[in-house]
Amino acid sequence: MDTTQRTEQQRSADRRRRELLEAADRVVLRDGPGASMNAIAAEAGITKPILYRHFGDKGGLYAALAKRHTDALLSSLRAALDAPAERRERVEATLDTYLSAIEARPQVYRFLMHPAEGAPSDQTFDVGKHSAPLLRRMGEELAQVIEERLDLGPGSHQLARVWGHGIVGMMHAAGDWWLGERPCSRAELVRSLADLLWGRLAAAGDKAGGPGF
Repeated sequence: MDTTQRTEQQRSADRRRRELLEAADRVVLRDGPGASMNAIAAEAGITKPILYRHFGDKGGLYAALAKRHTDALLSSLRAALDAPAERRERVEATLDTYLSAIEARPQVYRFLMHPAEGAPSDQTFDVGKHSAPLLRRMGEELAQVIEERLDLGPGSHQLARVWGHGIVGMMHAAGDWWLGERPCSRAELVRSLADLLWGRLAAAGDKAGGPGF
């Protein structure tokens, strides 16, 4: 098989995978954590064995959808951090970007962060195994941004990781509570979380030669 043929086959496989993920997205938007492999296969116009051939099982499909949505969210968060604005405005914009994303697609959020909610009683789904890596990835990405942009003095690498994972944990816990109870407006929550973060963030200087924070 020549290189051109292999490349075309890979493109075809990638395209088919995107189509299946888009079908899965539609079902997740409708059914949330209750989205089943049967429903996704039907939406895609294929049999369940073919779906299994592409993703293995629900865990494999979950991982593929999680990467798809996490990539998009991280891209939006980076854009908020890179916006031409004062630091406090960018902090609030970043918090608001995360909260607006989970508010806009609550069924997707529940599928990613509370996948066990929709599982039949005889089918267990390891929530920590699947959702915790998403938060860890976001924490590491934010830690890298912090380390690149802020002068945190001695031990900056470790402190940046503490801050990165701490901020993501705060956003996740507060956002999860807020999405379920809606005790205040999104703008009020953003301001309150920014106030909590602001003391040390306001005091830290930009890293010399970096893009600024």
